[in-house]
Amino acid sequence: MRDTRLRWGIAHIYSSYNNTIIHITDITGTETISKASGGMTTKSHRLESSPTAAMTAAKMAAQAAMEKGINAIHIKIRAPGGQNGVRALTRSGFRIGLIEEVTAVPHDGCRKKGGKRGRRV
Repeated sequence: MRDTRLRWGIAHIYSSYNNTIIHITDITGTETISKASGGMTTKSHRLESSPTAAMTAAKMAAQAAMEKGINAIHIKIRAPGGQNGVRALTRSGFRIGLIEEVTAVPHDGCRKKGGKRGRRV
């Protein structure tokens, strides 16, 4: 008899212009279950952020998480990319819950340099 209960985890996908990191945690987000990055899957530095590397890293992280009993995930995407990681996690057999964009957005930054009257040319 197969256990049909869902064991949830959270997949944090950080996809920058230089690398892609997939980090799967438990539902609280405190304990790491598995992680993989584009640098673990390719030999060349320029290919770390490629869609192929992201999909391979997602497959690696998904396999390790499934071995530990996770079968459903919520996805949190940070930075500009991440679609290929989501696609690979979906294809690997996970039940997908929420897909959430958690990119940090500055509300108001530091004061610009130049003083009260600005830069005088």
